[in-house]
Amino acid sequence: MAQVGNGTARPVLEVEGITKTFPGVVANDNVSLTLNQGEIHCLLGENGAGKSTLMNMVFGLYRPDSGTIRVRGEEVHFEDSGEAIARGIGMVHQHFQLIPVFSVAENIILGNEITKGAFLDLDTARRQVDALADRYGLAVDPDAIVGDLSVGEQQRVELVKALFRDADILILDEPTAVLTPGEVDDFFEVVESLTGQDKSIIFITHKLREVLAVADRITVLRAGQVVGTTTAETATQQSLANLMVGRDVVFRVEKAEPDPGKSVIRVEDLRVTDDRGVETVSGFDVEVRAGEIFGIAGVEGNGQRELVETICGMRPAIGGRVEMLGQDTTGWSPRKIHELGVAHVPENRSKHGVVAQYSIADNLVLNRYNHRKFSQRGVRNTAAINAEAKELVERFDVRTPGVEAAIHTLSGGNQQKVIVARELTGDLRALVVAQPTRGLDVGSIEFIHRKIIELRDQGVAVLLVSAELDEILSLSDRIGVLYRGRLAGTVEATEATREELGLLMATGAQS
Repeated sequence: MAQVGNGTARPVLEVEGITKTFPGVVANDNVSLTLNQGEIHCLLGENGAGKSTLMNMVFGLYRPDSGTIRVRGEEVHFEDSGEAIARGIGMVHQHFQLIPVFSVAENIILGNEITKGAFLDLDTARRQVDALADRYGLAVDPDAIVGDLSVGEQQRVELVKALFRDADILILDEPTAVLTPGEVDDFFEVVESLTGQDKSIIFITHKLREVLAVADRITVLRAGQVVGTTTAETATQQSLANLMVGRDVVFRVEKAEPDPGKSVIRVEDLRVTDDRGVETVSGFDVEVRAGEIFGIAGVEGNGQRELVETICGMRPAIGGRVEMLGQDTTGWSPRKIHELGVAHVPENRSKHGVVAQYSIADNLVLNRYNHRKFSQRGVRNTAAINAEAKELVERFDVRTPGVEAAIHTLSGGNQQKVIVARELTGDLRALVVAQPTRGLDVGSIEFIHRKIIELRDQGVAVLLVSAELDEILSLSDRIGVLYRGRLAGTVEATEATREELGLLMATGAQS
């Protein structure tokens, strides 16, 4: 715990008795916590537990129905985020608030522009950004276009933007959800350097290993209520998981030996370019058989996204072929591939997995709305669609006030559950799944892993792409490593080690 000179903790932020309701949902119920000077306080909980809602009130985006917020001992009532920023509070959201076509410097000064007379003074902005980056160990290029940066680099831009506004209380909402393992390590070094310079941090997350690595204190929310506050020294992954979910959680995936059958997915000498025309998949070969899970590991940016999109008909190949169930599906449309019995859980849920303004019910039938059960002669059967949605929402534990709600009102993790519910339902022959548990809490991860194993045991061929090595190791029957667009090596999961896979991911060479 953070200490001041007299040995007692000094609160910089106090939240007392906060309650916030939305139609049909109590998001926060009499929640209290404190953040001390120089402390990393982790806010842990399941998807939809109320973590982001609570911090959105601290940042002035929502107003509480009741309760008190104090900043450095003074009660505050923020009308908007501008007032929170003026009091030294900065927030880095899970979905970054950056303009892709602007430069780093332009994004950082947006809303707080530096001018010389009537003109924007970008030279001064660049110097100030460079100075902040050097001071806090955040390597950013002021002239780089944000849209060209990796996710980890964009996150550093968001941090510099908050620091540019003199924030000394930083709220980081799921900061590691989209980072690679290497970027996570770099991020933790940055966080520790910030607290070493008197910044205080609230770290919203669901990743237990990371919580134990960085937290001074941990507060756990469940169903909008605080169910415990502890320290990293006294907590374990198991104790935190049990607090989050309210029951014992099984971390190890239990599965029988695979019984693979005929080839279902075959990729031969595949070559694909990205959106810039750069070849990112260069002669890739893989075969996935019925009743097995083939896991693809690799540092993100080595062609995973382009590979999956090409297999599922979302991106054209410039060479090679894709075969599904004995048919050459290269160049087929996503719908035609889906009608073969191929499901796809995409990496980018907001861009490719859901239609934000549509209801949960409509999103649950996006790939089946034309089936006789849901429409006849062009007329929707709304009652059947809603009945299907209610059944799936209950079965996959989607936290929502109702299936008529727009899906963008759900947390990111609950949106992911909707996608998984839709794609894992039906008569499947193959499943192509990319980052299936990104942004999910430990209870939801356990549930989805079990569903994937069930499909494999039913004879479905599963191609799993994940940046989580633990997920690859626990789910896969065979593992391949994607390195610079090629399969660098394949190993049996029972023989694979983190060290061997890490070497392949870093260098493309086996030991």
